[in-house]
Amino acid sequence: MTPRTRYRFHPLVAAAITALTVLAGCSAGSSVQEPTAGTTAGSSGSASPPAPADASLAIGFVLEPGSLDFTQADGAAIPQVLLDNVYETLVSQDQSGAIVPKLAESWTVSPDGLTYTFQLRSGVTFSDGAPFTAQDAAFSIDRVKADWKPAVKAGMDVVASAVATSDTELTVTLTEPSNSWLFRMTTRIGAMFSRTGVADLATTPIGTGPYAFGSWNRGEQIVLTRNPTYWGTPAALATATFRYFQDPAAMDNAMLTGGIQVISAVQTPESLAQFADTTRYQVIEGTTNGEVMMAMNNGRAPLSDVRVRQAISYALDRQQILDGAWSGYGSLIGGHEAPTDPWFTDLTGVYPHDVAKARALLAEAGQSDLRLTLKLPPVPYAQAAGAIVVSQLAEAGITVEASSVTFPVWLDQVFGQADYDLTIVNHVEPRDISTIFGDPAYYTRYDNAQVRDLFAAGDAGTPEEYVADYRAAMETITQDAAAAWLWSFPNLVVADASVRGLPQNAIGESFDLTTVSVG
Repeated sequence: MTPRTRYRFHPLVAAAITALTVLAGCSAGSSVQEPTAGTTAGSSGSASPPAPADASLAIGFVLEPGSLDFTQADGAAIPQVLLDNVYETLVSQDQSGAIVPKLAESWTVSPDGLTYTFQLRSGVTFSDGAPFTAQDAAFSIDRVKADWKPAVKAGMDVVASAVATSDTELTVTLTEPSNSWLFRMTTRIGAMFSRTGVADLATTPIGTGPYAFGSWNRGEQIVLTRNPTYWGTPAALATATFRYFQDPAAMDNAMLTGGIQVISAVQTPESLAQFADTTRYQVIEGTTNGEVMMAMNNGRAPLSDVRVRQAISYALDRQQILDGAWSGYGSLIGGHEAPTDPWFTDLTGVYPHDVAKARALLAEAGQSDLRLTLKLPPVPYAQAAGAIVVSQLAEAGITVEASSVTFPVWLDQVFGQADYDLTIVNHVEPRDISTIFGDPAYYTRYDNAQVRDLFAAGDAGTPEEYVADYRAAMETITQDAAAAWLWSFPNLVVADASVRGLPQNAIGESFDLTTVSVG
């Protein structure tokens, strides 16, 4: 199936609720070409007109950071503001998901896959005026291993050493080949910090990006200002304000009354009808890394029986779920993969809607009166999909008792203790398949040694073996019905018609303003 990605300005995501360890992948080649231009929204890919020198933009969000230091605090809200805008990485992703240069102009990889040599840009400075050198890059990598607290720090465990061989050359040696490491360097753990600018990251972030930190009025907004000494193309906006709303309806009203010019992620597709005037608004739809899935507790009977999990998968009409829960936005997926994953393949036909097949499998498993619980987190997509799932499973003879739980309870009972039968969650971290299905202690409780071996072999193999092994692992996980994948979550953004350059696809952790202008 070709993923449905629409880019349009005619009438008519939910916030991330988990912070998962990033175990990701990329191709380790012998050299890197210059980046290709990514597709951005707002001008059909054409160059944006110059913005006024005092141009400003206000963007609405739901989740506010509790701190500005993502080296000590977890959660998606901090890199959403700071990554790419204030902090930059040596390498980044373009809109297709390809890895391209950023602070590194180029890099090479040794034949054994153990040594990466980066050639860094010269003349780059931090927002406090300190120069960025390879010594800062080595410091930043070492600091992840020594001082970071969030679980994502594990992405740097494979690094044996990071050495500045000159001011503009960095050599990183790995303990073993890893196709996933370079991709991890595009995420928050690849952010470059000043050796002299890490004393107060919680309130004073200092980076090399096109924006500098301006101010933070807790409970209301964070303001970024144009970095006048930025090494690249200057930011088109003099100020960018991240405004926070506890009530999505209040955010919609702010958009309608001009208090903000962008809704960063539409909370319910039904709200799009308010923005039908194409002379005033544009609706942008693309892809994200998010996979909405109904997790099944593989470690708890009767869901430990593959036949029961397969019966549940056959009982679901995924198109009906997508249409009813999310107005058809997004694309159907048959496994844990986003459209930009290098191993993406069509697995939607593995479990077609077949109630008779579901009933036959339940009978084979000796389940004549199957009763399960469904714990739903307090987010719109899960609540809407849950009601449809309960109805569809009832048609196959499965009684499901659904309950809504608060997010802290969900984190404790479901994510922490695996005390659940079924749950529905949007997993938003990029390329997280080996985290979710490669660790038997993870809340899915999926335990398959063959799959773990495929993940390990793929990460250590050639780029071709990496894709092939991960694809084989994905196919096995799908055949095992380790979960029931519902849809690939779309990137839905509303903006004033005057806003240009908003990325169509949300492929990373940041709300990237580097190409955004007004006018």
